[in-house]
Amino acid sequence: MILETMTMLAETGAEAGAAAVAMGNEIKGSFTLGIAGAGAAIGVGMVGAKAAEAVGRNPGAFGNILTIGIIGMALAEAIAIYALILAFQGR
Repeated sequence: MILETMTMLAETGAEAGAAAVAMGNEIKGSFTLGIAGAGAAIGVGMVGAKAAEAVGRNPGAFGNILTIGIIGMALAEAIAIYALILAFQGR
């Protein structure tokens, strides 16, 4: 009876350990996604602000500034997409 109880406790402990590892991976993935999302948001905001400033200084270059701004925003958003892939890769 004691041996059976110890075996059951050991199995329960192994399941709890596996659940803790899974929870740790989930938290790590969420943290990665949060940091990357914040970085992408800051990057997009900076690109937009500088593009608006550049158009204010030289309205004739609106088309070129818009093109460069869209490319810059797309590259900043790609960071968040990479983080999304990494965050859910372990699941």
